[in-house]
Amino acid sequence: MSFNETIFGDYCAGAENATDPGVIALCQVYNLASDGGAAAGELSDGVNTFFLLFSGALVFLMQAGFAMLCAGSVRQKNVKNIMLKNLLDACGGAIGFYTIGYAFAYADNASDSKTFIGNKNFLLLSFEGSGGDWIGWFFQFAFAATAATIVAGTVAERCQMAAYLAYSLFLTGFVYPVVVHSIWSGDGWITAFRDDPWQGVGVVDFAGSGVVHMTGGATALVAAIILGPRKGRFYDEDGNPLETPHNFAPHSVALQVLGTFILWFGWFGFNPGSALAIDNSGSAETAALCAVTTTLAAACGCVSAMFTDTMIEKSSTGEVSYDLTMAMNGALGGLVGITAGCSVVTPWAACIIGIIAGWVYIGFSKFLIKMKIDDAVDAIPVHFANGMWGVIAVGLFAEPDLMAIAGYNDFPGIFYGGKGELLLCNFVSIVWICAWVFFLMTPFFVVLNVMGMFRVDPLEEEVGLDISHHRGAAYDMSGAKKEDVEELMEVRASKHGKVEVPKEVANAAEETTA
Repeated sequence: MSFNETIFGDYCAGAENATDPGVIALCQVYNLASDGGAAAGELSDGVNTFFLLFSGALVFLMQAGFAMLCAGSVRQKNVKNIMLKNLLDACGGAIGFYTIGYAFAYADNASDSKTFIGNKNFLLLSFEGSGGDWIGWFFQFAFAATAATIVAGTVAERCQMAAYLAYSLFLTGFVYPVVVHSIWSGDGWITAFRDDPWQGVGVVDFAGSGVVHMTGGATALVAAIILGPRKGRFYDEDGNPLETPHNFAPHSVALQVLGTFILWFGWFGFNPGSALAIDNSGSAETAALCAVTTTLAAACGCVSAMFTDTMIEKSSTGEVSYDLTMAMNGALGGLVGITAGCSVVTPWAACIIGIIAGWVYIGFSKFLIKMKIDDAVDAIPVHFANGMWGVIAVGLFAEPDLMAIAGYNDFPGIFYGGKGELLLCNFVSIVWICAWVFFLMTPFFVVLNVMGMFRVDPLEEEVGLDISHHRGAAYDMSGAKKEDVEELMEVRASKHGKVEVPKEVANAAEETTA
């Protein structure tokens, strides 16, 4: 006989008429926990709904992180524009995913057959009204919005607003949902969530290194190539290549760091929340492990990227410096890299994944510069390159016991004696995502470009999109008028005798007048 039955059961049976609030609460909890009927089920549903609500809110908060990071990375004259685009990403993502995106992403699986695209719940009209349905949509919407906002930083300072809105709706309404359906839906053709997955295991991408980050990063790559670099980045005014590419300094390092920390914080909803439940020991263990591996990969990616860049500089120039941008993007690269395998790798493997993610970021960033592809915030190396690395890493480091706990077939990675089935499945997912995104987004952006809807006018780009498109600069840098300062000093002098105007005040007044 169990401990609960012999101790708590007997105790609560004899305490039916108890008046002590503590005893009443204890016995109510015990009755709910021991009841295998409706009450226990309702409690379980409520716990899981709250878990996804909280996790989804953290993922949605990442929109603020992207906004701060992008705003800090661009020049002062384009802050309003990039902030508005990040805001509209959330709006466009909600509308696109509500109308058709969710329906394309998830089907009802009634036929138990593999399908290419979902076909149910357009406008959520087929929802049965349960809390699980509603919160499931909310959590998945937050992921869709994340995929869309990845592109914002890449095309910053030169992309038209109309083109940005069109792409955001197209990505969240069709391109991204098809990728989701293939890998995360029970009907997907390479999903792991079937009784008969491909190669016996299917694609293991727990929280979306490939599904979310590669999809957004691949879209950003196509957009950057077709849109072209910012004026003065790789070419002079006559179109001649610059000997050294020009770096546009970020206007606010403080906003960059704030954005990085918000994103890191939001990732604790992104990865642990992908357990989708918390009411049983297996799901709780998976979510807890995700929190640990996410933390370690981010930390190792940060240190790896920064100190590797420092060593490269030391070997080439003899000088030593520590680049904050490398540290921030290295951390984000580590977060992207661990997202696919956060539930199926051990902490030591998470450290290795993070370290390599830092190197992947540096290498792909330098490759883009060599190819004269302008990414204003280095989103492509962080999300696309490290998204690929994260998917591959699962095929190398997946631990079979953790795979089983996370809900997958217990196929091990290469380093645990695997024969390569898992690595093959995940490699196929990389090829599939690249092919699908490039096939759709290339003609989409080409048509926008041909129609003159993609890039802003050169003069508008030079002046800045805040003034040319958003009714003025983001910051009011005007000071007091010189005559007002002189009048104030005269008033003070009449009361206290001669008063000298402070040099800083005088200079500020003169600059304002000028």
